[in-house]
Amino acid sequence: MKRLHFDYTMQIHYSEPVSTCHYTIKCIPPDTDRQRLEKTEITLSAKEDPGRSRDSFGNQILYGRVEGDHTDFSFHIAGDVSVNRTACESKGKEAMLGLFRYPHGLAVPGEELAAYYRTLKLTGSAYEKGAALMHRLYQDYAYEKNVTDIHTTAEEAWRLGRGVCQDYAHIMIALARLEGIPARYVCGMLVGEGYSHAWAELLCENGWYAFDPTNNLVVTDSHIKLGVGRDAGDCEINRGVMHGGGIQTQQISVSVTEKG
Repeated sequence: MKRLHFDYTMQIHYSEPVSTCHYTIKCIPPDTDRQRLEKTEITLSAKEDPGRSRDSFGNQILYGRVEGDHTDFSFHIAGDVSVNRTACESKGKEAMLGLFRYPHGLAVPGEELAAYYRTLKLTGSAYEKGAALMHRLYQDYAYEKNVTDIHTTAEEAWRLGRGVCQDYAHIMIALARLEGIPARYVCGMLVGEGYSHAWAELLCENGWYAFDPTNNLVVTDSHIKLGVGRDAGDCEINRGVMHGGGIQTQQISVSVTEKG
C-alpha cells in the first residue's frame, strides 16, 4: 500500500466582473476498494462554506454561490490517500451497470472508429480483451497536446489520430462498449502529473478493472480517482453558472507525491 499526498489548485480569472456565480466542484477522492481518503484541507475563495452532496454516480460535490462583483475564483484541495496495489473494484449497484453499457455523449463511436474496432478481433476474457485493447490503442494512437479540447468526441479524436488522456479514455470506452463490455470514464490524478489525468474502467469478470491507455498500464497504486461517469462531462471538476464574466482564463496545478 502506498500513501500519496495530492495538491490540486484551480484559479479562474474573468475579463469582466461576475455579479453572481453558482458553482459545483468534484475534486474529493472517494473511498473505494482501491483507495482510502485519510485527510483533506479545502480552501475556496468564496466567503461562505460550500454545501456537500453526491451526484447520481456517487461522486462527491461541493456547491455554493458567490455574491458580489468579483473577477477571480479559486479552489484548492490537498490531502493524503492510501492506495492499494490492486486494479479491481467491486461491481457496485447492479442497476447502474446499464448506464455504462451503451454509447453516450463524447464516447459515441462513428464510422471510422467502428471500422477500426472491426480490425481488432478481440478474444479471451473481458479482462484480456481490455488489456489487448489498451495495448493496441497505445500503439495506434499518438499523444499530443493542444490538438483537441474538452468537447472533442471519441470519433473526432480518432480521426485526428492524436490527442490527450481524455481522448484515449473516450476512445477506449467507445471500443469496449462496441465489444459489449460496460466501461466508464475516470477523472483523477497520477503521481508526477502536472495536470489532472483520465483513464477507463471496464467491467470484467471479478469487477471493475482500471486501464490507463495513455501510459499503457493497468492502474494500481500510482493513480488517485476523483470521479467516474459515462464520459468526461459526468466528471467535470468545475462547473458554474454566472452573470457576467466575459472571457475566462483558467490555470490548474496538480501535484501527487509518495509519502515515506
